[in-house]
Amino acid sequence: MNIPLEQLLTEELVAAVERRYGKKLEAAQLVLQPTGKEHSGDFTLICFALSKLLGGSPEQIAGSIGEEVLKSSAYVSGYNVIKGFLNLEIKDSCWLEVFHQVLRQPGFGQLPAKEESIMVEYSSPNTNKPLHLGHLRNNFLGHSLALILEAAGHKVVKVNLVNDRGIHICKSMVAYEMDSAQPSPSADRKGDHLVGDYYVAFDRHYKAQVAALVSEGLSQEQAEQQAPVMLQAQELLRKWEAGDPKTLDLWRKMNGWVYDGFQVTYEAIGVAFDHTYYESNTYLLGKDIIEEGLQKGVFYRKPDGSVWIDLKDEKLDEKLVLRSDGTSVYITQDLGTADLKYSDFHCKRSIYLVGNEQDYHFKVLFAILKKLGRPYADGLYHMSYGMVELPAGRMKSREGTVVDADDLVAEMIQTAAAHTTELGKTEGMPEEEAQKLYRMLGLGALKYFLLKVDPKKKMLFNPEESVQFQGHTGPFIQYTHARIRSIVRRAEQEQVDLSGANLSSPETLLLTERLLLSHIYQFPAVLEQAAREYSPALLANYAFDLAKEYNRWYAEVPIFQSGNQELIRFRVQLSALTGQTIRRAMQLLGIEVPERM
Repeated sequence: MNIPLEQLLTEELVAAVERRYGKKLEAAQLVLQPTGKEHSGDFTLICFALSKLLGGSPEQIAGSIGEEVLKSSAYVSGYNVIKGFLNLEIKDSCWLEVFHQVLRQPGFGQLPAKEESIMVEYSSPNTNKPLHLGHLRNNFLGHSLALILEAAGHKVVKVNLVNDRGIHICKSMVAYEMDSAQPSPSADRKGDHLVGDYYVAFDRHYKAQVAALVSEGLSQEQAEQQAPVMLQAQELLRKWEAGDPKTLDLWRKMNGWVYDGFQVTYEAIGVAFDHTYYESNTYLLGKDIIEEGLQKGVFYRKPDGSVWIDLKDEKLDEKLVLRSDGTSVYITQDLGTADLKYSDFHCKRSIYLVGNEQDYHFKVLFAILKKLGRPYADGLYHMSYGMVELPAGRMKSREGTVVDADDLVAEMIQTAAAHTTELGKTEGMPEEEAQKLYRMLGLGALKYFLLKVDPKKKMLFNPEESVQFQGHTGPFIQYTHARIRSIVRRAEQEQVDLSGANLSSPETLLLTERLLLSHIYQFPAVLEQAAREYSPALLANYAFDLAKEYNRWYAEVPIFQSGNQELIRFRVQLSALTGQTIRRAMQLLGIEVPERM
């Protein structure tokens, strides 16, 4: 049965329809999908669309096709009908054949190679603050998506676009210059944290100056425009764009501190990139594109010298693309970066992983690139994701209320250590191995909690909930894998033959065994769907469902107590196969699983 089971079933269903109704349907006219968890069955034929084609109610058609296919099917052992849904149950012999095939298949979990190359841009930090909780969701989503697309057969280029210039960077620089001490990073204070301190300090100075100006009679808007520190930041930006040596020296020094700090964090969370772009190298390219667009009539210049584009036909209104003083805005540098990325890698698809606060920005960016006639414009996609909030509310970098990524990772590891020790799961384990486990569990809990939610949804992060060994958590799945590995080790100690050359299987399967094999069989389809929908959450939830199904089977079946060596061998092989599938799914989320716990 090397042909996918769905294809074989579809062929039988087409034949059953022709026998019963005298009509030859195309395979594409039959919608077959895995049966939902709440119903009995393995595959479901959706019969609503067949009502017009065959005549009769969807429910009648479902029952009629089910009765007909059961008469001679090599694969179907039973069926049930719920309204217009025909739920088909697959024979044990088919699931056992699936079991044998997957055990013999070394590349299970890797789909065939595709020609299309895809770029995934993620992380995209600013060099005026350290990475925080929101960045973690971005990084974990981007890294996992890249792994999933690679497993789905695509060539993937992982890039990071660092926002290393602009008014926000100048704010940290102004605050640093105001500090007479002007410290450097130390072992106690990483460079990204130090620069972030000055970003917060700027906001503090700014608010104080605005309040003072308002008390002197200025309006709030006037005060915000005339606050001395804001004028200093704006002047610093002009000096930077003019190439002032002193300004550039300070900028390079402080950005260097931040890059060193970022690298420590990236290594700690297991995230990496194939290439890093810096907006300081792309904003001038953007200005060239603005000039090109002016000549083509895509943009227009206002009397004050600013450059705009009219996107009212696209329901995006008018958009500024270059300020009146000649300085660029975000869209300017994003235009330059888009051209540069395509020139460097020629990816047919390019995914921008950026929070949903920037939905409008990317609609405008893509619309402009289409108007400019860029050949890659149709392959651009904004993977918009929801913000992460804490029980206390939304985070704000400038007010210093963010949850720092480094602190959160350290806290998660400490919490995982406390939970694991309390439950006695590391008793007798060497200290070095225990510390490695704590880190694996802490990071696994954090990554899984942030990835299990549909990326489009806003989410509330609960650190305490995420590290539990029961419930919908990473540690629950990790613990299940460790349990399976302990079973395999015991089997090896008892000299149970687990080689692929000596496959074993019973004549009949328990319901839980059929469910396990059905879940394992679905893994490539779930992987394909996760790649198509850009959703690591699909794989995260798949891993949880598989682990939950295994634990239900484990509680029901005494693996080593049957007295039947063939049955023991099958159950250990089934456990090992489940463990391999869990490990592969978690790897694609960027999560390690332990061998023992």
